[in-house]
Amino acid sequence: MAHTEKDPDAGHYRADSAPIYKELHETQEFAELRKRYRGWAIPATVGFLVWYLLYVSLSNWGGGLMDIKVFGNINVALILGLLQFLTTFGIAYLYAKHSSKALDPLATKLNDRYRQEAGQ
Repeated sequence: MAHTEKDPDAGHYRADSAPIYKELHETQEFAELRKRYRGWAIPATVGFLVWYLLYVSLSNWGGGLMDIKVFGNINVALILGLLQFLTTFGIAYLYAKHSSKALDPLATKLNDRYRQEAGQ
């Protein structure tokens, strides 16, 4: 197994510790993998945080709205709270679909190249 020691000055892996990592990091495939990951993860994270902070804000300052009874003892606050869980599971499901379609093929290709060049 390759030893990867970080260079504290540069913030990158030292080139002499594992040259294959540096080579793979500089490939177009790796750049595309990072672009695809960030293109999904960053908007999803920001979107969920906005939704979560809206819920927290309404809980703190929107008592009138949150107290509205929808049916029986079920109010808006309870429904929005449960939707937080549904949103979390929905994001996880959508990420798994995105990952298997857009990320895994590139990651597998890079992993195969790593194994071939590292002699594993």
